[in-house]
Amino acid sequence: MATGLMEAQERLDLRLAPTPKETASGFRGPCALEDDEFPFEVISDVAEAESWRKEINRPTYHVHKWWAQRLGTVFRAMVLGALSPSGTDVLDAFYRPVRLKGAVVFDPFMGSGTTVGEALKLGARVIGRDVNPVAHFLVRNALAEHDAESVLATFREIERDVSHEMRAFYRTELEDGTSADVLYFFWVKQVDCPECGSHVDLFSSRTFARHAYPKRHPEAQSVCPACGEVNACMYQAAEVICSHCTERFDPRTGPARGQYATCHECSHRFPIAKTIRAQNAPPAHRLYAKLVLTPDGKKIYAKATAADRRLYKKAVIALKHRTDAYPRVAIEPGYNTNQALGYNYRFWHEMFNERQLLCLSVLAERIRQIDDPALRQLFTCLFSGMLEFNNMFVSYKGEGTGAVRHMFAHHILKPERVPLEANVWGTPKSSGSFMTLFKRRIGRTLEYARDPFELRRRRENGRVRTEKVYGLSEPLGYDIATELRFFEEGRRLYLSCGDSSRTDLRTGSVDAIVTDPPFFDNVHYSQLADFFHVWQRHILDRDEQASPPTTRTEVEVQHPDAGAFTERLCGVWMEANRVLSDEGVLAFTYHHSRSEGWRSVLEALMRAGFGISAAHPIKAEMSVAMPKRQAKEPIDLDIILVCRKRFQLKPARWDDCRWVTVRSKAAAQVQRLEGRGRALSRNDVRVIVMAQLILELSRLRGPDAALTILDASAARIEASIQALHENGERSFEEVDA
Repeated sequence: MATGLMEAQERLDLRLAPTPKETASGFRGPCALEDDEFPFEVISDVAEAESWRKEINRPTYHVHKWWAQRLGTVFRAMVLGALSPSGTDVLDAFYRPVRLKGAVVFDPFMGSGTTVGEALKLGARVIGRDVNPVAHFLVRNALAEHDAESVLATFREIERDVSHEMRAFYRTELEDGTSADVLYFFWVKQVDCPECGSHVDLFSSRTFARHAYPKRHPEAQSVCPACGEVNACMYQAAEVICSHCTERFDPRTGPARGQYATCHECSHRFPIAKTIRAQNAPPAHRLYAKLVLTPDGKKIYAKATAADRRLYKKAVIALKHRTDAYPRVAIEPGYNTNQALGYNYRFWHEMFNERQLLCLSVLAERIRQIDDPALRQLFTCLFSGMLEFNNMFVSYKGEGTGAVRHMFAHHILKPERVPLEANVWGTPKSSGSFMTLFKRRIGRTLEYARDPFELRRRRENGRVRTEKVYGLSEPLGYDIATELRFFEEGRRLYLSCGDSSRTDLRTGSVDAIVTDPPFFDNVHYSQLADFFHVWQRHILDRDEQASPPTTRTEVEVQHPDAGAFTERLCGVWMEANRVLSDEGVLAFTYHHSRSEGWRSVLEALMRAGFGISAAHPIKAEMSVAMPKRQAKEPIDLDIILVCRKRFQLKPARWDDCRWVTVRSKAAAQVQRLEGRGRALSRNDVRVIVMAQLILELSRLRGPDAALTILDASAARIEASIQALHENGERSFEEVDA
C-alpha cells in the first residue's frame, strides 16, 4: 500500500458500508451483472466522460503506452456486478466504499491493468497475467508500492546529472544574439529523383504548422519552396508571398501527392515507396524549421540555420564516441512492421535520428545507475513510455493541444514524411518529453494511488457536469507477489508473464474472471511492443533477468487467422474454466464488425465449456482514437459478455422464437442507449444484435449446431440490423414477413 497510508486505510475500513460479498463464497446463484436491469446506459455516460481525458481520470493505466486501453469506469462496474448477488443496485454500489473482501479476481489478458486496478480498489485479491512482457512490466510498475519522496528525489538527481548535457543539443541563437531553447525541430523526408538525382522533399503541403482549432486561431506557418523561409499565413490561404525572397507559392501543395512525388528540377513523376525501396536504405531527412521558446516565454517559428545544422553534426560526432549507446535489434517482418520495413527501416534504432539516440543514450546510462531496483524499473518505464514521442515517426499536431502526435496514432508503424523532433529532456512548455511525462504520468499516477476517485455526472442549472468523488476506493500500491506461494500466503496482488492457457493457479480458486481479450484482427500488439521492449532490455538486462529480443510468441492469442485465433482463445477459456469456481462468472468485453469475429468467440466459449448468460452494450475505449475517427461506421460500443459453466445453464432448442427474443432484447438495449442521447452507428447496432444472437446460440447442446445456425443466419442478421438501425423495433414485423 502507498507509503504512509496504512493507518488511514485501517480507519476507513471500520466505516465501510455493508458489502455485496464479504467472503469468496458469500453468495450463490445469479449475479447483478446478469440482471437485465444492469445500468449499462448510465455507466456508459460516466465512461464517456472518463474517455475524453483518461490519462487524467485513470492515470494508473496510462503510465506507459498500451493498445486498447479499456475504461476503468466500465471495469469497476463489471467487477461489482460479477461479485454482487442479483438484485443489487450496481449504480448505488458504484458510489459506495464497497470492499469485496475474500474475493479473488483473475485477468488472463491484463494489458494495461484496468481489471487489476479496479478490483484492487474494491478490496479484492487479484491475479493478473499477460503473455507480453511490456504489458507485464508496465502494470508491475503502475501498481507497485512507491515512496513519492524517493521518486521525486531520484528524478531531481537525474535532472542534476544529465539535463544540462541533453538540453544543450536543443538550443539556438536568436537574431539579437541571445540563446533560447528549441521546443521542436521540423524535418522532411527526402528521396532522390530516379531521373535526375535531385533531392526531392516529400512535402504534401508547404503549410507545416497550424492550430488545432484553426477557425478560432487561423494563423498557420508555411515554408517557402525557393528559399526555405518560414512565413506566417492563414490556414486556408491559396497563395503566399515569401517575406524573404518574394516567391509566390500555393502553401496547400507540395512535391508529394498521394503515393507519388514530382521532381522540382526535371518534373519527373515517380512512385515514392518503390523509389525508397530501391535505395536499400532508410530515407534521408532535411532540417528546415524550428519552434523556439524565447527567454520571456514566447513561441517563435523560424527557419533552421547553419548553426542549427552544426549543432546537429556535433551530436552525430558525440554519439560515435559512445559505446553500446543503444540497442541494435533487427525488426522482424509482420503485418504491423512491414510498412516500416518497406521504407528500409531494418533496425529499431533507425527510427531515431542521431541527436535523439545521443540523448536517449545519456539518459538510459544514468537510469541504469539507479541503485534501488524498484526505482530503476520505474524510471525505465518512464523512459520507455517517452520513446513513442521522441522518434522520427512522430508528427506535429499543432498548438492548442498536445503538440506531438505519437508514432502509434494509427496503430501501425507508419513512416512520417514530415517528422517532428521534440526536445528530449524538455521544457515547461514541451510535449512528450522526459521532464513533462514525469509530471504527467508518474506524478499523476502516484497522486491517484494515494487517493483514487470516481467520476459522477450530475445536472446543475440545466447543464451536465462531471465531478470527482473521493473516498470510495482503497489506495493503490502493493508488494507484488511474483510466485503463487506468496499470493497464497496473503499478498493482495500476484502478477505473472506467460501463456494464460497454462497457469499455476489451483482448480476452482478464482471467484470471477474479468478481462478484455484481444480481438481477431490485424493489430498485433507484440509486433508494436518490440519498439519499447528492446530499450527496456537495453537498460535492465545487464543486472536483472535476461529476456528474448522480441515479445512475439507462438502462443499469443491475437492472430489474423480465424482458426488460429479461435484455437488459442479456446485454450485460455479452458484454463479459465478450470481455475474458476463452479459459482463464478467469466465476464469480458468484446466487439467486432465481422461475423468471423463473433463466430470465433462463440466457438471458443462453447468448446471450453462456457455458455453466455447475459450481454450488455457499454461504452468502448476513448472517444477520440484516430482509427475510430477514420472509420466509415465506427464502433463506439463494446459488449459485456457474462458467461457461466455450461452445466449451470439450462440447455435450449433453436426455433424462430429465439429470433424474437434476440430482436426484442436488442431493440430494448438500443432504446435504452438512445434514450440517453447516444447516437448509434450501424456497427454499434451490429454488436448489440450479434451479442444477443450468440447468447441464445450458446445455450444449445453443442457448438456444431450453434455454428451451423449462425452461418445460415447471415441474411436474417443483416435484415435485423438494418431494420433496427433505421426504424427501430416496429420494423421487425417486416423482417418476419
